[in-house]
Amino acid sequence: MKRRSFIKKSAAASAAFSIVPSFVLGGNHIPPSDTLYIAAVGVGGRGGGVVRDLTNHGKVKFVALCDVDDTMGAGSYELHPKAKQYRDFRKIYDNHLNDIDAIMVGTPDHTHATIALPFMREKKHAYVEKPLTHNIYEARLMAETAAKQGIVTQMGNQGASGDGIRIAQEWINAGVIGKVHRVDCWTNRPVWPQGFKHITEGQTIPDHLDWDLWLGPAATRPYNENYLPFKWRGFWDFGTGAMGDMGCHIMETPFKTLDLGFPYEAEASCTTIWSGDFVEADYAEACPPSSIVRLKFDSPTQGDVSLNWYDGGIMPDLPSELKDGEKPGDGGGGSIFYGTDGIMITDTYSRNPRLLPSERMKDFKRPAETIARVKTSHAGEWIEACLNNKPTSSPFSYGGPLTEAVLMGNLAIKAFQYKTLKDGKKVGDWDPYEYPGRRTIKWDGANMRVTNYEAANAWVKRAYREGWEL
Repeated sequence: MKRRSFIKKSAAASAAFSIVPSFVLGGNHIPPSDTLYIAAVGVGGRGGGVVRDLTNHGKVKFVALCDVDDTMGAGSYELHPKAKQYRDFRKIYDNHLNDIDAIMVGTPDHTHATIALPFMREKKHAYVEKPLTHNIYEARLMAETAAKQGIVTQMGNQGASGDGIRIAQEWINAGVIGKVHRVDCWTNRPVWPQGFKHITEGQTIPDHLDWDLWLGPAATRPYNENYLPFKWRGFWDFGTGAMGDMGCHIMETPFKTLDLGFPYEAEASCTTIWSGDFVEADYAEACPPSSIVRLKFDSPTQGDVSLNWYDGGIMPDLPSELKDGEKPGDGGGGSIFYGTDGIMITDTYSRNPRLLPSERMKDFKRPAETIARVKTSHAGEWIEACLNNKPTSSPFSYGGPLTEAVLMGNLAIKAFQYKTLKDGKKVGDWDPYEYPGRRTIKWDGANMRVTNYEAANAWVKRAYREGWEL
C-alpha cells in the first residue's frame, strides 16, 4: 500500500498547481479547519453507533464507508448516501488517502490494528473501538505509532469522557477513601455464547458477506453461523471474551484513578465442564463461560493494588457496609474500591461514584472540581480534538496501556487448562500447554514478556495470515 500511496501523492502534488479550491471561487466548500473528512470501516453494529454519534456532532463529512457485510452496513449507507461504499478497506486507502483527515474503525477486535495502522502511518487521525486491539503486541504498536506520527487518537471506551471518572479521580486525589489497596470489578458479560468446542462444519456463505475479508489476519476456515454476528467475541481468534469486551469500560476507573500501569502478575480460575468421566477446562480456542482474574499492580500513588475481575454471573464478595436493598454497581457491572479510610463504588462506564456506608453521602462535602468536564460526546470530543489539536480522554497513549492490562488477564485465562478423572487424578499428558490447572503469570511489562511460563508468550502476538501482516 505504501507504493500505491506514493504514486497517488505524486499525482496529487503535480495537479495542485492547476486546481483552485472551490471556496476560493466563491463555492460552498467549508474550509478544512471547520470540517473533519472521515472514512469509516465497520459501520454496522457498534460501528454504526459511532457513525451516528459522529454525524450528530456535526463538523464531519463521511468520504467513504466500508463494511464486509452489506446488511450490517445498510443503516450507515442510508444515513450517508453520498459517501463511497466499499467492502474492502484497502480500496479506501487506494482511492481516498488524500481525501480524508481521519479513520474510524468499528470492526471486530481481530482487525482493529490491521485496518487502522496503514492510515495512522500516513498521519490520519484515528478513532478505534475498544478494546484497542486483539493482542498486547498490537496495543503497544498502536500507541507507539500514534506518538511517532503526532496524530489525534481516541479509543472507544465512552465512559472515559463521562463525569463519573472525573468525579472518582477527584475523590481519590483528595484522599476521600485513603490509599486504595483492592478493587473488585465485575460484568454481566458474556451475553453471547462462550465455551464452544472446535467448529468443523462449513455452511454456505451468505451473498451479503465477504467471509475472506471478515477473517482478515485470522487463519482461513469454513464459514459458520456460530461466528456471526456478535458471537465472534467468544472465540480467541476473533474476540477477547467478556474481559476484553468490558474491561476497557469497567477497569478504566481504577486504572486511571490509581495510576496502575502494567500489572506484574495475573492468575485466573475458569468454569469447568463435566464431560462423561472427566472434569475439564479446555479453553485454548474459545473463551470460558465464566472466569475470575486476579491482577496485581505496583501503583506509584497507592502502592501494591490487587484488582479482581469477575464475569459470567460470578460476583465478588459484597462489603458488609452495603445494606439490604442497596445495589453494588448497576445491572451491567461495576467496581468496588477498598481504601484505608473507606469504600467507593462506581457503576459500569464509571458512572455514579458513591461512598459506603451510604450515610457518608448525606453530609459529604465533595472535593472541588479540578478536572475539566467533556461538554460533548466521546466521539464528539475526538472531532473537536482533531480540528483544534486538543487532547482526548482516551488517546492511544492511555488506551494502549489500558488494553494491555486487560489483555494480560486473558493470558491468565488461556493458561487455565486442565483435565482430571472424577477421582482427581490427572489424565496423562493431555494438557496442550504442559500445565494442569491454574497458573500465576509473571509479567515484564517494559519488555512485553511472560517471565515464568514460556508458552504464554505465543499469545502476546498472534500469527498473521499471509498478506495481512502488520
